Amino acid sequence: MKKILNKAINPLKILINDSRIVGLLLIICTIVSLFVANSNKYQAMYANLWNATINYHFNIHLPESFASWINNFLMSFFFLMAGMEIKRELLGGELSSFKKALLPFGAALGGMVVPAFIFVAFNLHTSHIHGWGIPTATDIAFSIGIASLLGKRVPMGLKILLMALAIIDDLGAIVIVALFYGNHFSWVFMAISAVIYAMLLACNYFKIKFGALQIVISLILWYTVYNSGIEASISGVLVAFATPTKFLPNIEKAIHRYVNFLILPLFALANTAIFLPSDIGAALQTTVGLGIIFGLVVGKPLGIFIFSRVLVALNVASLPRGVKWKQVLGMGMLAGIGFTMSIFTTMLAFKDPEFQNIAKIAIIISVVLSLILSMAYFVLLTFKAKVMEFEITKNEVSPSLHQSLA
Repeated sequence: MKKILNKAINPLKILINDSRIVGLLLIICTIVSLFVANSNKYQAMYANLWNATINYHFNIHLPESFASWINNFLMSFFFLMAGMEIKRELLGGELSSFKKALLPFGAALGGMVVPAFIFVAFNLHTSHIHGWGIPTATDIAFSIGIASLLGKRVPMGLKILLMALAIIDDLGAIVIVALFYGNHFSWVFMAISAVIYAMLLACNYFKIKFGALQIVISLILWYTVYNSGIEASISGVLVAFATPTKFLPNIEKAIHRYVNFLILPLFALANTAIFLPSDIGAALQTTVGLGIIFGLVVGKPLGIFIFSRVLVALNVASLPRGVKWKQVLGMGMLAGIGFTMSIFTTMLAFKDPEFQNIAKIAIIISVVLSLILSMAYFVLLTFKAKVMEFEITKNEVSPSLHQSLA
């Protein structure tokens, strides 16, 4: 009976642990959300589901909608999980040496600078030049999800590099928002956040067992970061780096299924509930739309590849084990998926709803193009590798066969 039960359960366990399903879920949720958001029957109800204002009976500043709770609070758990993976790799994995750790920082910088310059080039003599921050972001959830969907075509070292790059990129995007677009940035709450974080680090320093105390401090940290005016979900990365390494596997085991199969699908549904106007091609006829599309689809892979190549050529950085330059270019294409932070920056950069819609449409077009190009690119790389392997095998077999016939 036990053997029969194991046979029934094991395939489900394999399905749950297969991260490729996460990428597929994100794509399905995006398609479903866009369809419902643009249907005449359910459009208003669906938008209200995510964006309806929550009225609190107490005077405390918390997210004002369900979508805001997902993006600011629930996504903290995703960043916690991603941060734990980065910490593990920094301490004893693919990013453990200075040269390997420097690469994602340089690649992220290139992936922000080049798209920004491309947007500026398109909008140099317009009043929309302040939107340069829109194409600088990489959406960590979507990019990693698609990388997982591609399976072994994207080696583990490349996935880790992409994850590190995306997190650094997100942090950079938050700095850009705080410095250039932030109207409600609070230095007081930033100072309080620093004190709270010092308390979390002190728990680690004095070897206090991870438990209720750290959880309470982490929740307070999230609240102070949220009220500081920056992206509160990044507090998950801070918590990960302040958590003792020996506790990371237990935390990851406790949250990874909820993150992959609840939080990320909710995130995709909430953030793609966008109404697409009938003149969707308008984004292709404006400098704002073209600047965003070329910035993300072309600027991202170009910037990441060039900056990475220069750092390695100068011998100050090195590629992860088993990663080739052709794959780095493909990773740059994945990084062109700049969904969440790009839309967030759009809402701050443009107050005119017309240009907000143009920018959103351009971002969605960029996501689709980057997704198609990156998937096709990695499939083509794998196909070429198999052809070359076949040719080598054939050349090795042919002489021996010829000799045996002789």
